[in-house]
Amino acid sequence: MSYPRGFLMPRKTILAPLAASLLLATSLSAGAEPFFDRIATMMVRDNLPEGGKGVKEAVAEIISASEDGMTLVYTDAPGKQVGIIDLTHPANPKPMGTVAVGGEPTSVKIVGGTAYVAVDQTEDFTKPAGKLVAVDIATKTASKECELPGQPDSVAASAKGEFLAIAMENQRNEETNDGALPQLPAGSLVTVKLGDALDCAAINDISLTGLDGIVVPEDPEPEFVDINDKGEIALTLQENNAVLIIDGNTGKLLSHFDAGTVSLDQIDTKKDGVIDLSGSMKDVPREPDGIAWIGNDRLLTANEGDWKGGTRGFTIFNHDGTVAFDAGNTLEHELVSLGHYPEKRNKKGIEIEGVAVGKYGEDELLFVGSERASVIAVYRDNGNTPERLQVLPGGIGPEGLLAIPQRNLFVAATETDVTEEGGIGGQVVIYERADRPAPAYPTIRSEKGANGLPIAWGALSGLAADATKPGQLYAVTDSAYGTAPRILTIDAAQKPARITAELTVTRDNKPAADLDLEGVAIAKEGGFWLASEGNTKERKNLLLHVDAKGTITQEIELPADVAATATSSGFEGVTVTGEGDDQLIWLAQQRPWKGDAEDEVKLFAYKPASKEWGAVRYKLDPKGAGWVGLSEITAVGDRVILIERDNLLGAAAKLKKLYSVALADMKPAPLGQDLPLVKKIELHDFLAELQAPKGYVLDKIEGFTIDADGEAFAVTDNDGVDDSSGETQFLRLGKL
Repeated sequence: MSYPRGFLMPRKTILAPLAASLLLATSLSAGAEPFFDRIATMMVRDNLPEGGKGVKEAVAEIISASEDGMTLVYTDAPGKQVGIIDLTHPANPKPMGTVAVGGEPTSVKIVGGTAYVAVDQTEDFTKPAGKLVAVDIATKTASKECELPGQPDSVAASAKGEFLAIAMENQRNEETNDGALPQLPAGSLVTVKLGDALDCAAINDISLTGLDGIVVPEDPEPEFVDINDKGEIALTLQENNAVLIIDGNTGKLLSHFDAGTVSLDQIDTKKDGVIDLSGSMKDVPREPDGIAWIGNDRLLTANEGDWKGGTRGFTIFNHDGTVAFDAGNTLEHELVSLGHYPEKRNKKGIEIEGVAVGKYGEDELLFVGSERASVIAVYRDNGNTPERLQVLPGGIGPEGLLAIPQRNLFVAATETDVTEEGGIGGQVVIYERADRPAPAYPTIRSEKGANGLPIAWGALSGLAADATKPGQLYAVTDSAYGTAPRILTIDAAQKPARITAELTVTRDNKPAADLDLEGVAIAKEGGFWLASEGNTKERKNLLLHVDAKGTITQEIELPADVAATATSSGFEGVTVTGEGDDQLIWLAQQRPWKGDAEDEVKLFAYKPASKEWGAVRYKLDPKGAGWVGLSEITAVGDRVILIERDNLLGAAAKLKKLYSVALADMKPAPLGQDLPLVKKIELHDFLAELQAPKGYVLDKIEGFTIDADGEAFAVTDNDGVDDSSGETQFLRLGKL
């Protein structure tokens, strides 16, 4: 209803919509729950002069916070330094520089205004050496240092800062006798009483040898420490598969127990390019690494394994060593469903390494970090069976986990720097807990398949939409899982999007293991058209047709003279235009081939009716520090849409765009003749969407499509979690 100008709306009419809006706000608020979302990522290199230019490796491994949670200090072993971060504004962490510590820092703990840093100075495994360095945070100077009796690893502080505990690992040489124990000298536990200043005379070295029930009593191999409110030190002996509890005030051993074994079913045990959850392992030692107290009576361990064990999960132990809960394969299955399974690490699977505990309001939260899957799982402690609340994207290789409950924050420090391989450096990632309808991550996950196990996926490359079913999409997996190339069905109507079905591409009733699928399109005659990228060696650029069962019915190659000009940047994307005898199958060429202009690529057109090839030319944007190329082609209505991107990530990423070409302009000429140059129009810039998750900007945006309702979607490729964070962003772009 409309009212004339100047008409005074009745009070009841005004209040009705206001009441409705208030009711809506109340219902939304009531439905919200506290979740963590990533709010900032600080690159470790930003804490170095000139952004770390010329520095081979810069990481953040272990991290500690000041009592007020406003300052962070992290270890950077390759740089032989610790870094300082101002966390006053957590959404905008400020790098505050570094302090050299004269060796490789292995751990750090802030007490008062001092960061106590354990430093490894070992040059010979048979002569372990180290020191404890006190760093004054305010002045950014190493104020004092004390020699330690060997090579230190983890450091913890008592609740009120009365003393430190340091695990003196004296680690083994894995190249000596195949890494078998014993390898002396033996490690120990050091406690240090703290006063107004670091007192080297207050260091107490506690022997750990000769314990009953230990695998190798003369070589304990201590790994990680934590201290409860009663001053009890929990210490893992990783290779000896044991946990010790020691009175931190007296140094007396209170108890110790064997961490036990786990038998695992429905896990992947082969490095074969396939995530196959049909394997099993029997009686595997837990070999815990990280450990954290849950209150004063239970312990949380990260069962990474280092010698003979590693059970891909975590365990909650009672104080007496009895098992209260073991994760078994449950977390691993969850990470398979999130596309984070590191298939190349099948001996240890998701490799749980770090744990942390924090009391947020009424919730005791448990944080479990997977270094190789690059995520942190968050659980609520409900007694003996913790409730998994969410999984956080963790950068690449989260090592240090830090709960800051007094500020509703959580922090992860990553120990991986793959800058020299074209990747990203070490990071400090900040998360904030607040009431939200749902976590921001994941944006896509899989459901269970016909066998009751999660559909395995990763390395999504190429998208297509069902023309009749809104929200129904299809994606392909690339050569990261090349021995089992698949077409995945996606239900984009759900949030997060759901992978609901999988179809393996086969040849002669076997998976077509030689393919690198980079594009998918619906075939109007049924089945799918697929683009497989060549690599100039054993793999050719192929246009494939598969039927509804995934069986290859056609394999179409380029003419031999054109194929001979190909580089390793081949077919990227496939789409269909026209009907009947006028139907064309279009394929995008990623980067220039031999004979192409350095800033041009071809859009190939194959005509099934005549089996003829043609093409047009497409001009790429100018390249910057990296290369520029195409990674998708999609026909929609009267135009063809392409993803054009650089291969850069993080702050260096500049070009992640959609361009459109009028379909009327797509008139291919026969190969070998002069090819027409099409005109492109910028349609959309992805940078804002790629920056919004507050991680580093992902480089490989590789899939795009528009569904039956006109909704646009795009997806990134996570490289199969290989030198990558494993993060996949499924983007909802609305109607373009």
